[in-house]
Amino acid sequence: MKKIAILPNEGKDVGLVNTRQIIEYLSGKAKLYMPTEYKAAGYNVIYSDNPYKEVDTAIVLGGDGTIIQCATDCAKNNIEVLGINLGTIGFMTEVEVENMTEALDKLLSGDYTVEERMILKAEILRRDNSIAAYHALNDIVFSKTVGEKLINLELYTDGELVHRYVADGLIIATPTGSTGYSISAGGPVVDPTMQLYIATPICAHMLSVRSAILSSEKNIEIQFQNSTSEQNAVVTADGDVCGYISGADKVRITKSKYAFRLIKTGSQSFYETLLSKLS
Repeated sequence: MKKIAILPNEGKDVGLVNTRQIIEYLSGKAKLYMPTEYKAAGYNVIYSDNPYKEVDTAIVLGGDGTIIQCATDCAKNNIEVLGINLGTIGFMTEVEVENMTEALDKLLSGDYTVEERMILKAEILRRDNSIAAYHALNDIVFSKTVGEKLINLELYTDGELVHRYVADGLIIATPTGSTGYSISAGGPVVDPTMQLYIATPICAHMLSVRSAILSSEKNIEIQFQNSTSEQNAVVTADGDVCGYISGADKVRITKSKYAFRLIKTGSQSFYETLLSKLS
């Protein structure tokens, strides 16, 4: 019997109507878990402070942002994720509400495929010592702080200078993140199953600048052009602030040892989804 975590977004699933339908449909067919915070709702499930440690599958109700919020925890515990789309675009939450029961039947019978997505790891280095580390499914972003003018960044791959940027910031995206912030900054769309990084500047103050496609088999480092400058930048991982860099600080980006496992129950390809969502 499958062990399934039900992970809703209350802002998307108003009144948890769809969550309740899923629990009722799967009751007796799978062992169901939910975070303890939902205990007051009185669902017929097992409540856990850390359901990621208990299950092999997660059903996420919301949009792509909801999946991103739980992606690292799921990846670290090798959990397969099925997304129910209650958002607007839904590249990863491929199952629409009207097709929910059909997708649940396929989940229970094993009639699905699993798509592996790469995750990146970012470390903030201060005097060559790692002071913080984060994982991201979508992107790591370097942005100027409030009141800061343009920042001057350098991008290296395995110690070799790739580019110098004068910009509001720099996005290092995974293929999954290529349809997120990166595309809005002019970056390319990449097949999400590929293994690479996309470096895209934000509002670059330069006549000729393009996104750079970099190998995920090489280490990336980002630093200020002048290590003695008083510039500062905020570093975010999948939209969450994870730290600040200044002076001689660096950020090292590598391919994470974890992979995000996304369940696909339909036959629509990424490119068909791309055309239907963004055209």
